[in-house]
Amino acid sequence: MIDERHEELAALYALDQLEGDERAQFETALARDPTLQALVRELRAASSALAHTASTIPPATLKERVFASIAAAPHPAGSAQPPTPSHATRPESSGGRRPSLLREFLPWAIAAGFALVAAWTGVRYKSEQSAAVQLRREHALADVALQGVRQQLEAERIVTRRQLQVLDQQVNEANTRLAQARTELERATANLAAATNQTGDRARRLTEAEHQLGLARAAAGDLERQLADRERQAVRLTQRIEALTAAGADITHQLESARNRIAQLTAEMELQRDIADFKITVLASMVKDNPQALAVAVWDPTKKEGVLQVEKLPALRPNQDYQLWVVDPQYPDPVDGGVFNTDPQSSGTRFIFKPRQPVSAVNAFAISRERKGGVAKAEGPIVLLGK
Repeated sequence: MIDERHEELAALYALDQLEGDERAQFETALARDPTLQALVRELRAASSALAHTASTIPPATLKERVFASIAAAPHPAGSAQPPTPSHATRPESSGGRRPSLLREFLPWAIAAGFALVAAWTGVRYKSEQSAAVQLRREHALADVALQGVRQQLEAERIVTRRQLQVLDQQVNEANTRLAQARTELERATANLAAATNQTGDRARRLTEAEHQLGLARAAAGDLERQLADRERQAVRLTQRIEALTAAGADITHQLESARNRIAQLTAEMELQRDIADFKITVLASMVKDNPQALAVAVWDPTKKEGVLQVEKLPALRPNQDYQLWVVDPQYPDPVDGGVFNTDPQSSGTRFIFKPRQPVSAVNAFAISRERKGGVAKAEGPIVLLGK
């Protein structure tokens, strides 16, 4: 039994409306199915008959010729009498001859009449039979035309239904693409909102880093002011000692007490001088993506060593180290102060350093990111710098 799908494809194939992959698939199924082949032949025959019916029109004079032939046929009532022999019209000398002639030709006349009636009946029969055949032929052609019209309408219905299916599929695809576009728009909107939030967070962190840097600079200024005050105090104490020494001859009785006071003041001055000689430097971040990094270096010129305190400096990869550099004007290149790394959790460390070469004066400190173990001369980027 042929399913509805193959019936539709058979109608399209018979009308040469099937193309592409569907035509190839249908021809493969057609080669295996005799029933489907018979259906295609019937559809094609009906289509051809429909085309022949549309192009063939019976002549308009056919009916007139048929009725003319019927009207020309002989009728019994108007049939001519059998020919009378020529000698029958001649007068006979004897009156008894005429009755014998009538008796001789009367049967022939009756037979001729019956023959004419039979001929006329045969002509009428043939005419009626021809008219009946013509009517049956016209009826058959009308049936074929009706069947062709029905098949054509069915084919058009199938084509229309396929077109509607294609349109429905296109509408569904358009709706799917519209939904995807809406989803992408929502995703892009969410990403934009997230990026805006991240920008705000970075701005807040930058503001905090600037505030911390300002605090560090203020602390450094306080330390410098304290050192200046201590230097001024040392100057005043020195002046006082000189004054006391100049007046020693006049106040001999106060010499012992003055010496004790001088010794005490000298001890205090030495302590203050040691503190005043320390060089304290604040190192600020030089990296834009980590502005909150900070370090403080305290240099003891007497011991020729120092202490480095680092805060908020991220730890490096296993194959890298931070390296401290001491800038001394007597050397063309900064002096290596040693390598270190920070704690991954606290991002800070405390590092006691001693330069590889003798340092007499310190102008600046710098920290760079170098390969593991350090280098003789700075190669990596400077992350912290302070003068």
